[in-house]
Amino acid sequence: MPRRPLALVGLVALALPLTACVPNETAEVSAAGTAGAGGGTGTVTVSSTADACELSEDTAPSGTLRFTVVNDGSDVTEFYLLAEDGLRVVSEVENVGPGLSRDLVVQVAPGTYVAQCKPGMVGDGIRSDFTVTDSGTPVGPTGDVAEQLAAAEASYLAYVRDQSGALIAATQEFAAAYAAGDDATARSLYAPTRVHWERIEPVAESFGDLDPLLDLREADLEEGATWTGWHLVEKDLWQPAPEANGGVAYTPLTPEQRQVAADDLVANTQRLVDQVNAQDFTVAAFQVSNGAKELLDEVATGKVTGEEEIWSHTDLWDFAANVDGADVAYGVLADVVTERDPELATELTERFDTLQGLLAQHGSYDAGFAGYDTLTDAQVKELAAAVDALSEPLSRLTATVTGA
Repeated sequence: MPRRPLALVGLVALALPLTACVPNETAEVSAAGTAGAGGGTGTVTVSSTADACELSEDTAPSGTLRFTVVNDGSDVTEFYLLAEDGLRVVSEVENVGPGLSRDLVVQVAPGTYVAQCKPGMVGDGIRSDFTVTDSGTPVGPTGDVAEQLAAAEASYLAYVRDQSGALIAATQEFAAAYAAGDDATARSLYAPTRVHWERIEPVAESFGDLDPLLDLREADLEEGATWTGWHLVEKDLWQPAPEANGGVAYTPLTPEQRQVAADDLVANTQRLVDQVNAQDFTVAAFQVSNGAKELLDEVATGKVTGEEEIWSHTDLWDFAANVDGADVAYGVLADVVTERDPELATELTERFDTLQGLLAQHGSYDAGFAGYDTLTDAQVKELAAAVDALSEPLSRLTATVTGA
């Protein structure tokens, strides 16, 4: 049965019309870089190492394109397809471990793009230009599918705008309490406010520096860089003992530093709100489906491990919000998935329900969630297993939606 998208009731009418970006057929890219007969999905192999990001082709025809990212190095890596300005993220695949490969399916119009590998998942990465030529096939669906995907894109855009609006309002309240030194109120507002961020995090990541400015963990801070955002404030609200702070006593932020941190948090959140509400901002169906997988990857690499909220231990709030966001992204696309692969639709529905049910055992948004440090090893393993069980079918969502 198609899922009923969470928190979308009444929002569709708020969305601006979007141009669908899903082709019916594309040309296959052969090893020699020429278009194969009969259509299909163009494929480019990416080899990422510590000092290289080698693409099997630097040119491909427009339409549906699959990047097979192979980590031939010794560090975990990421791959991004960026717009021509090298800032806006068209799509990405993260946390590709050494010796592993991951596929990234995107839909691209003719133009110039930037391919980027980021070994170690830090720094500017290794970049090269990537050109998409005109395949002669319109980049967009036709008939009923076009209408379904356009409605899905509009619904998801409305959801993103709704969540960003809730985020800025809650952030302003949180920041005011924190700057005023009202730590008890700030602590109570921290996790509920971040829920709105965690539900739409892949959209924020598409704007380049916004994600690190707002959500960078101290462990990922590069030497010499200035730390800003939620986790800087988190550490100051839940001040660690010396043994949890590299063996040295934590130095609280001064009132002046608190004000700067609070102002930065509000200003950068407002940037996100402004950009998602811009008239030219759109979200294509493949970005919605890839975003669903990215959110679940966020759970697997940060929330399940307890590394996201290492001082507040509010990881379950983030965990639930990531799952919510993935569920909504799937929900707006469920009709198309049900038509094209009903077995996948059934499997996704069941596994989302299972994971949501497990989370409900540990709390709710209204009642609050248990501290992640209070979970037993068995409970953490149970949650991790449910995430893994959902991750595999969710990895097939984009290919199903695009017809790749």
